[in-house]
This record gives sequence, structure tokens and C-alpha cells, in this order.
Amino acid sequence: MRVLFLTHRLPYAPNRGDRIRAYHVLRSLAADAEVTVVSLVHDDEEARHARDVLEFASHVETARVPRLRNYARGAAMLPTRMPLTHALLDAPELRGVLHRVVERQRPDVVLAYCSGVAHAAMAEPLAGLPLVLDLVDVDSEKWALYARRTTGPMRLVYQREARCLSRFEEAAARRASAVLVVNERERASLAARVPDARVLTVSNGIDVSSFRPAGPPAQTARVVFCGVFNYRPNERGAIWFANEVWPTIRAQRPDAVLTLVGAQPTSQVMKLAERDRSIEVTGSVPDVRPWLWKSAVAIAPLAEARGLQNKVLEALAAGLPTVTTRIVADGLPQSVLAGCRVADTPGDFAAAVLASLAIAPEQRRDIAMSADLTGLQWEDQLRPLGGLLAAAAGQMPAARHRQLLRPVRLESPPYAG
Repeated sequence: MRVLFLTHRLPYAPNRGDRIRAYHVLRSLAADAEVTVVSLVHDDEEARHARDVLEFASHVETARVPRLRNYARGAAMLPTRMPLTHALLDAPELRGVLHRVVERQRPDVVLAYCSGVAHAAMAEPLAGLPLVLDLVDVDSEKWALYARRTTGPMRLVYQREARCLSRFEEAAARRASAVLVVNERERASLAARVPDARVLTVSNGIDVSSFRPAGPPAQTARVVFCGVFNYRPNERGAIWFANEVWPTIRAQRPDAVLTLVGAQPTSQVMKLAERDRSIEVTGSVPDVRPWLWKSAVAIAPLAEARGLQNKVLEALAAGLPTVTTRIVADGLPQSVLAGCRVADTPGDFAAAVLASLAIAPEQRRDIAMSADLTGLQWEDQLRPLGGLLAAAAGQMPAARHRQLLRPVRLESPPYAG
């Protein structure tokens, strides 16, 4: 089976949530299929990793996203019905790349990863091919959540994006043979809007053995928060925790240290460390595991969250009890909640972290290990994927697809009417 894996971000290195899932999807597919990866890339560093993808893919092509050009294009698209997601992720080279790929060897099925590239799978030269869409999260719901938590002009922008992207998601779900999301919350959300679509849950996983600590639990009072810190929910969560929760913790535990581990911290996140010596901001690190293993408790203080937060699974596997907000906990598998404390207010969050710091390190690890990660290995979670793609590829010959499906031009997508 020949699979075209179309992604909005190169599936390497697996160092952020969207790349982690894409990386493991690629690994899973490569075991039984010939996979061509076509990926958007956003900077030189990402582009340099294209050769690393060849460990699993038979061929890889990239298309550069011109950031400044797309900001201007996004502003110009505001009066239209085009989602800003698509304007900001536009890659002028993409259509030519896809034509070359299809002319070289026509895929049996397309797997489009996330809503940011799904419109390309619905346009020529891919319009006549069977399609499986991995939305991961229902992104329109994220934008609607942002709108509810924002004031001023940006609230209108977020409302518009929620509306426009929702319209596109529904069209894409009807076009695809199957639509995949990471948990039941996302599945129920989309299925309620598109009851005639086939929406399935294929959850994220965790490489449990690689995160299991080899040594004893840390003796220090280190609190760790892992994430990409130019991503709005992580940035806002870090700022909220540092401003509203951390002073209470430090008042009772002056030995406590807060470590924010992850790439691309914004200036606002950097300022947290500049004004408080008990807060560390690491920036990008080659491996988060050493930071987890030398910490006492992990946090996921996100007030805006969709999908499944891999950072929680990784912390639990690393032996750390984790304090999360309710919106994060609601996206997690029920089997892991025994290792988590849930809190939303500053006082409750501080109390939950302090309670974890107050017990012996061995007890903290026992709490984390009470989370049942059985069956959450990536190979278990992604096992249905190959069959779903094979079924989609075999449902209808490509020629018949081309007869029945009206091709959609990239400049005139289904949401533009």
C-alpha cells in the first residue's frame, strides 16, 4: 500500500505535541506501507531534519511556509470565509510538490494530518484519492474557547476563526473515509456536528519504558512544567501559575524551584525568571526526561486545552505525580487519573502542589505509578491505523473517486462560497 502522509509540520524531531504524534504515526505506517511524506516546514532548522524522516519514509518532500507573506495574506482574507489557519499555513510550493509526487507514483490513499493541510487533500491533484483525515483535535473548538476567554478585537478574530474553521472541518469530515481524533471529547464534539461522518478515536500514546526512571526519586522540591512556550495555552498557563500560585507555594516552601522546560519561551515567560530567582526557563532542551527525573511534581496549569496533553502521560511515566486543571484532566484516559490531582483556582492548585511536596519522595512515585499506563503504548494506540487506511484505499478505485468527487481548487476551497 502506498500512503501519502501530508503534514503541516515535519514529523521530526518528536519534541512537541503535534510532532510527537506525527512521528509515531509515520513509524507505525512504515512497518507495512510505502510512505511518502509531504510536509510544510517553517524554518531552516526544521527543513534540515527532512533527511531524518527518511529513516521511516521512502520519500520526503517539503514546502516552505513564508511567514511574513502569510501574515499579510491572513489580514487580506479577513473579509472572506477562509480560515486564517489555512492562510497562515499557505505554502506556494505545495501544489507543485504534490503534482510531482502524484506523477512519480500515484498513492493508494492520503493521510492528512491536522486541519492545516486537509484542504490540500481535497484539491487537485489529490481530490480523486481516498482520504483519511487525522484531525487530532477539533481545532475550531479551541478557537471558540480562546474567544470566550479574550476581550477586545482579538475576540472577534477568534470567533471568526472558530466559525470559518468549523465550516471547513464539517466539509472535510464528510469528504474523508474516516476522521481520527485523540479522545472521546473530541469525537463527540465533531460527531454531533457531522453525524453522517465516520469519526473515530485513535488516542495518543506514550513510550513508557523510555520514560521510566532508572534511579530513585528526586529529593529536591522541584516543580516542572514542560511545553512549547510560545503556544498560547502553555504561555498563559506558565504566567498564571507563576503570578497566582507560585508565591503561595514559595511562602511555605522557600526551597521550591519552578522549572519551565521547553522551546521558544516568549519574552513574557522569560521575564518570569528574570524577576524571580526561584523560577528557571530552560529554553529548548535535547531531552525532557532528565528534567522530569530530577523533579518532584509536574504541573499542567492550562486553562485552555483541547485533545490529550502528552506532557501529563510523560510526567506520570517518569514517576511524577501531576497537578492539572479540570480541562486538561477531562482529555486524559480515565486509567491515568489516579496519578493526578485536579485543581483550577490558585488556592487549590497551590494546595495540591504543596501536598505533593510534603510527602516522601517514594510516596510521590507510588502515586504516579498508580496511574495505569497499560495499553497506552504507541503501538497499541495506533494499531487500527493501517487497517483504516487499507480499507479506505480499497473502498473505491481512484478513477471512480475522480468521477464522483468535484475537485476543489486551493484558491477556491469549500469554505469560500
